[in-house]
Amino acid sequence: MATKPKQSKKSERAEEIVHRLRRTYPKAKCSLDFTTPFELLIATMLSAQSTDARVNIVTRSLFRKYASPQAFANAPQSVMERDVKQTGFFRNKAKAVIAASKAIVELHAGEVPQTMEELTALPGVGRKTANVVLSNAFKKPVGIVVDTHVSRVSARLSLTANSNPEKIEQDLMQLIPPKEWTAFSHRLIAHGRAVCIARKPRCSECQLNELCPSAEETLE
Repeated sequence: MATKPKQSKKSERAEEIVHRLRRTYPKAKCSLDFTTPFELLIATMLSAQSTDARVNIVTRSLFRKYASPQAFANAPQSVMERDVKQTGFFRNKAKAVIAASKAIVELHAGEVPQTMEELTALPGVGRKTANVVLSNAFKKPVGIVVDTHVSRVSARLSLTANSNPEKIEQDLMQLIPPKEWTAFSHRLIAHGRAVCIARKPRCSECQLNELCPSAEETLE
């Protein structure tokens, strides 16, 4: 392998990473299926410790059965548990989606709120879920979605030295232009799924290879 050039400043390297990801994954987008902000909220809550593909299978029938926040709010816990069981951790998820739905109905007139503060005040909704909804449903990115792929890939790229998702997000927000926040997350997730996989990253075919401080350590 050719000797790597000296790393540029982190901000310049981040800019080049953004450029290459844009070129490599021009159509990357949210992989959860939804037609309304509420559907995206529920799908994102169900996606914890599950795959988006599995969640999309579950929500296909779930959103037909429960067509509104009121319907979710009125669902019996035991029935909701059966309906979301395939996504894993179904008891906690059923409890959370019912409670969040009740809060939306009672406190927000059945409409998903559009601020980080109001969203994270809903039961079972953390900053990652709120970021997903704000950036994809409302086109109001106020941060960067940090999931397991974003955490792993940004660490390998030395864009962050933190392991806490909120600290990782703050690090990335300092490096990535706000207009890129939504797309950058989608593209980093796509890269984490396709190339920079968890157990054995495909460094030899990675478009970010010479920009990545971790590449030499993992190349065969």
